[in-house]
Amino acid sequence: MKKTFRLESPGHAPARVVESVKSEVRKYLKRERRKPLPEGADFHDFDCRFGRDAGSATAVEVKDIMDKIDAASKSEWDGFYLEIIAKTGHWIPRPKTAEEGSGSGVGS
Repeated sequence: MKKTFRLESPGHAPARVVESVKSEVRKYLKRERRKPLPEGADFHDFDCRFGRDAGSATAVEVKDIMDKIDAASKSEWDGFYLEIIAKTGHWIPRPKTAEEGSGSGVGS
């Protein structure tokens, strides 16, 4: 999804416009996460960018998108650009630390 959202709409309350935008973003993320994973992938991941326009957009985490939309609304932006590109993710095992390998934890 690469889209410029408007935060102002004649005849609509600004809070309702913001909620509509958030709903559309949530629907997109949910739809992408429902798609079957390709062979060898562990989860769906997303590359996201947010800004006033496509040229000034910066990378953001998926979990921060809703906060960014709220901040844009409070800053009275007339709109913003949001880019969400779906990709596959692969789990990387954490390296064992000395404490984990000692066997002195719970259940040993």
